[in-house]
Amino acid sequence: MGDLKQATQRKASFLATIKAVLWSFLGIRKKSSYEQDAAQLNPVHVIIAGILGAAIFIATLILVVKAVVAK
Repeated sequence: MGDLKQATQRKASFLATIKAVLWSFLGIRKKSSYEQDAAQLNPVHVIIAGILGAAIFIATLILVVKAVVAK
């Protein structure tokens, strides 16, 4: 239980979390960058940024498909 509390008090900003999640969506991460992010990022921020990223990705796909089908 103490590990979870300690993990949620990490000091990386939400913007840094979004950047890490976006790089992860692309799938191009250096191992050293991944290890640094794993030590600094707040897990709650990672989950929120991942959900936001997935929602934006799905919305973009829907808009592209609607634009192509409409023509």
